Amino acid sequence: MWNQRFVLTILILLPSYGRAKADTKKCSSKESFLVPHEWYQPGKFLIGGIVSHIINVYFQYTFDDAPSKKLNDDLPLMLPKFYQHLLALAFAVNKINQDPMILSNVTLGFHIYDSHFDSRMTYRITLDLLFKSQAFLPNYKCDLHIKNIALVGGISPDISSYVADILSLYKIPQLTYGSFPMQRSNMGETSSFYHTVSNEGHQYTGIIYLLKHFGWIWVGLLVGDDQSGECFLKKLESLFLQNKICSAFVQRMPVDSRFPELGELNTISANIKEFYSDLKVNVLVVYGETLVIMWLSTALFFAAVNYTEKVWIMTGQIDFASTVLSRDWKYEIFQGALIFAIHSTEHEEFQVYLQNIKPAKAHLDDFFKEFWAQAFGCSVPDPKDLTEAHNFCTGTESLRDLPGMLFEMVMTGHSYSIYNAVFAVAHALHNLDLSQQKNKAVRMTRYLEEINPWQLHHFLQTLSFNNTNGEMVSFNENKEMGSGFDIINMLIFSNNSFHKVKVGRMGTKDSQGKKFNIEDDKIKWHGNANKIHPLSLCNPYCQPGYEKKKKEGNKFCCYDCIQCPEGKISNERDTEDCFKCPSDQYPNQRQDECLPKIVVFLSYEEPLGISLVTSAIFFFSITILVLKIFHLHKDSPIVKANNRDLSYALLISLLLCFLSPFLFIGKPGVMTCFLRQPAFGIIFSLAVSCVLAKTITVVVAFMATKPGSSMRKWMGKRLTYFIVLSSSLIPVGMCAIWLTISPPFPNLDMDMLTTEIVAECKEGSVTMFYLVLGYMGLLSIISFSVAFLARKLPDNFNEAKFITFSMLVFTSVWLSFVPTYLSTKGKYMVAVEIFSILASSAGLLGCIFFPKCFIIVLRPELNNKDHLMRRKQMQK
Repeated sequence: MWNQRFVLTILILLPSYGRAKADTKKCSSKESFLVPHEWYQPGKFLIGGIVSHIINVYFQYTFDDAPSKKLNDDLPLMLPKFYQHLLALAFAVNKINQDPMILSNVTLGFHIYDSHFDSRMTYRITLDLLFKSQAFLPNYKCDLHIKNIALVGGISPDISSYVADILSLYKIPQLTYGSFPMQRSNMGETSSFYHTVSNEGHQYTGIIYLLKHFGWIWVGLLVGDDQSGECFLKKLESLFLQNKICSAFVQRMPVDSRFPELGELNTISANIKEFYSDLKVNVLVVYGETLVIMWLSTALFFAAVNYTEKVWIMTGQIDFASTVLSRDWKYEIFQGALIFAIHSTEHEEFQVYLQNIKPAKAHLDDFFKEFWAQAFGCSVPDPKDLTEAHNFCTGTESLRDLPGMLFEMVMTGHSYSIYNAVFAVAHALHNLDLSQQKNKAVRMTRYLEEINPWQLHHFLQTLSFNNTNGEMVSFNENKEMGSGFDIINMLIFSNNSFHKVKVGRMGTKDSQGKKFNIEDDKIKWHGNANKIHPLSLCNPYCQPGYEKKKKEGNKFCCYDCIQCPEGKISNERDTEDCFKCPSDQYPNQRQDECLPKIVVFLSYEEPLGISLVTSAIFFFSITILVLKIFHLHKDSPIVKANNRDLSYALLISLLLCFLSPFLFIGKPGVMTCFLRQPAFGIIFSLAVSCVLAKTITVVVAFMATKPGSSMRKWMGKRLTYFIVLSSSLIPVGMCAIWLTISPPFPNLDMDMLTTEIVAECKEGSVTMFYLVLGYMGLLSIISFSVAFLARKLPDNFNEAKFITFSMLVFTSVWLSFVPTYLSTKGKYMVAVEIFSILASSAGLLGCIFFPKCFIIVLRPELNNKDHLMRRKQMQK
């Protein structure tokens, strides 16, 4: 099947080959190296033109014969579309000649050759432009009246460098109309070299912008197999690495006009078919000249690939152009391609100029007949030889009827650059004329012989003017016209016609200062992807809540997706590493969003707060009731026997203990935090001091009853007051120091709990807090020890036993408080402290005062002096 296609290709080629051979018979045979085509229009000053629209396809050299001096014209093919480049140069020259404001009384001419994409031909025609008159004599000028003032060409870096090798010797300005790599330094060093197109560096950046804009990170690269292609790969791979993009494959394409051998073409086609069939690679970046896209379309044709939704990204030097060989091939495979096209604008006069081109009109160029024949498949009749061909053109053919692959009626980017180049030379020559008028006050026409091409350089470098489309034309410090590139979306139809839609811009800043802009809504994608752009990924995106994990042995664009670690999130696709939320936020369940933490504290509205407040009020009320009972029965024996003043002091301190929880409940403030712990420490120390005083009083009272005891002098209120005051003043002093050096303060703890911010009171000095707590514990232990030792003393109401039990409860509560407090978090720490305050206070109240209240209220018959005396006698 493949061999049949190849034979068919050769058969299609033969008619074109025969016509080309017939056309070249008129060339002179006196010269060993023939130049088959040229277009000359006389003028006082000539602008040379070197274009490239004819390809001499040849097969592999066998080295069986000696090298020929003739150009390989075995298979000449024309790119009809590039004939517009010649017409653009001619149109620009004629327009200048018609403009009286530029070079008045001076006629510009041109002399155009074709390079045939061949180095030998390029060197030869460059020498022809400089020295040929009737015969070719290098470095000898036959006609002194012909002045080649500048040269426009060529389209590629190679052709341009060949031309520059010669022109730089004579300082003749050379204005190229293609976009070249920055690495071609041999051109930059040439002072005669000017670029009418921005360098490729803008395209490299634009490709990266485009890939990142659509999230394409797994792309294929198809490049020309030459020095420019290698420079492109080196630069782009570096940019890929910086921007986390990977190349799935690299395929090098032929860049010359040699027809590949069957094995070589078969290998290229097989590789492309394999790459093209990879469903993960949906974006293909193509770099090179037009020949690259021609060989690529040839390989795709022979590979018989199935059309899929691929996105083609192409650089500015590539133009969709067809030859007579491939005019019937289908280019719909490139539907939706995005091209960084050389900037151009519509030119209505040029379109009218193209519409008026007909075979019936006189054409002085040698290119026209072959162009018309290959474009329309007919022969232009020659009045001198009517037997030239049997298929004559009718004369009704029109360029507008040709599909876009063969010819465009809109001025292309290359043609627009040629147009600007010609006008740049004309304006430079005009400015040179003005400068000479100022110096000599005479017209240029008297001093034509004095004008030399090298004199234009100063005026070209300082040039600045608006062309006929209103766009400013000037060269920057690198001798480039910084016009940038248009991003074009190609809409290709079944008849190989196409429509170009400008969807973006790259290279020059817009009104908002951006160098790159793209309008997504204008882009028409291939096939079924019109609504959303295709994806080009090695693997699906890692969704929010996941992070990348590199696959060993693969490029970094290929990775696994793993769930974020606990406490971290990712809120974007393809996150490298999950991250923690801000301290005032926490991850949601899917770990793809941070939710605000709620500020929590022990409030009066929640059940726990309500229950604690209710308990505090209840015990406070009970204490008030007990105090009232004691006050009403203050003269009763039982109240007097249990040290009435100490009982009042203890009850008042317990009242304050039951009120102290209100300093702990509610949102912490500066004053509540300042008073909370010190008040708690002082009040409880007072309560325990009263209990200790009661216990010591009982012991001293018993010891004083013994005959000859010296303890009698300690009897009385002085001992009681001393114990209470001395035991209470110590924590007062400690709290004073505490509040002076590092007082408690309100704080928002964002790290204690995952989903909540704890509003708390920081103790300030933790050491002082535990010193106060420790002192209170010390008093409790002393009270418990003394009461325990005095529990068997003969006491009428056995108060020592009750104090022992109360201090056992008190000590147990506060010993269990420390580990419980340290193990809880948030508002529950406050709840634990409040519970400990209430429990220990209630223990003191219940154990010490409940038995007495029981007797006073329910057993009043026991609350009399006679009963006390009987019990005392019974104990004796």
